[in-house]
Amino acid sequence: MPEEEVNAQRFLELIRESKRGKLKIYIGMSAGVGKTYRMLQEAHILFRNGIDVQIGYIETHGRRETEELVKDLPLIPRSKLYYKGKELEEMDLNEIVKRHPDVVLVDELAHSNVTGSNNEKRWQDVRSILEYGINVIAAVNIQHIESLNEEVKNITGVEVSERIPDRLLQLANEVVNIDLPADELISRLKAGLIYSGEKIPLALENFFQPEKILQLRELALREVAGQVERKIESEMPGISRGRPQKLMCCIGSNHEKSKHIIRKSSRLAAYFNAKWIVLYVQTPKESADKIGLAAQRHLINNFKLATELGAEVKKINHLHVAGGIIEMADSTEITTICIGKPHLSLTGVILQTTIFNRLLKKLEESNIDLLILS
Repeated sequence: MPEEEVNAQRFLELIRESKRGKLKIYIGMSAGVGKTYRMLQEAHILFRNGIDVQIGYIETHGRRETEELVKDLPLIPRSKLYYKGKELEEMDLNEIVKRHPDVVLVDELAHSNVTGSNNEKRWQDVRSILEYGINVIAAVNIQHIESLNEEVKNITGVEVSERIPDRLLQLANEVVNIDLPADELISRLKAGLIYSGEKIPLALENFFQPEKILQLRELALREVAGQVERKIESEMPGISRGRPQKLMCCIGSNHEKSKHIIRKSSRLAAYFNAKWIVLYVQTPKESADKIGLAAQRHLINNFKLATELGAEVKKINHLHVAGGIIEMADSTEITTICIGKPHLSLTGVILQTTIFNRLLKKLEESNIDLLILS
């Protein structure tokens, strides 16, 4: 691309950035830490200072202290949709855009919208709102972040189905952690300040256990610290981790293991504030007429996951996986290549080919790091 086009593109991005609304996200380790409450407190301060702030969607869960804060703020009525014979309510994206307040409050970012809504997910609604130049204050729990899905599952034993992509957090101008000691959170639960009485015993047996809360708390603190560090680097170019990073994550057709590698690579890319590629090398053994329909479906799902996490997906054909990696490394400015541990089928294919030596030589000559992910 000519230098004039590059400069014009950068200026266009600056123009778009100035028109886009600002995003602030309150994040916490679990329900009940006070994210919605803090969001509403901030809204009242803005309102008293003459800012047109309105509630797009708030879920009080019947908590009296939260309901009190909702009362005196302008509320945008929810849209009503019919699904399977039931009337359901969703945040009204069209009405928000029509009213165009200075600031809109949006709770439960990871929520899946009812069929028939403008977007599949509420976080997509928020992205649309920002594009219209409306500022958003939102809230989400740490367990709903896509790349942390497996870590959360290991901690809680539950796979969270509703998630937001990491790039939404990276889009945020400010990310604030709402922290609460584990014993105080459990005391709030027992006092009926989080869930109604019949739900409390089950919550104490499952999610609200001190060791689980502490681990989720660590995840939340770590995530917000990483966001702050990336913000400092982007706003103060003199502070950096060295040369610009560009990662390449190599996956195979194995669904679960490839998904794990994609998520881990996403975390690395976020840490280094790096561009990253997800590469799938299709060998003759995995050609369209030889690979099963289930494997093809899993590949498509993994490509979609990678795209949602902010990766550029590349699919190439080659006789050998390692040869395909070399070919891609030659055509891009890759600084780090990520592959799975030797027990993974992808790495097994690499290690079984003599071309692997060529890959190692290529990495050495090009000063490219090789990471083998657990």
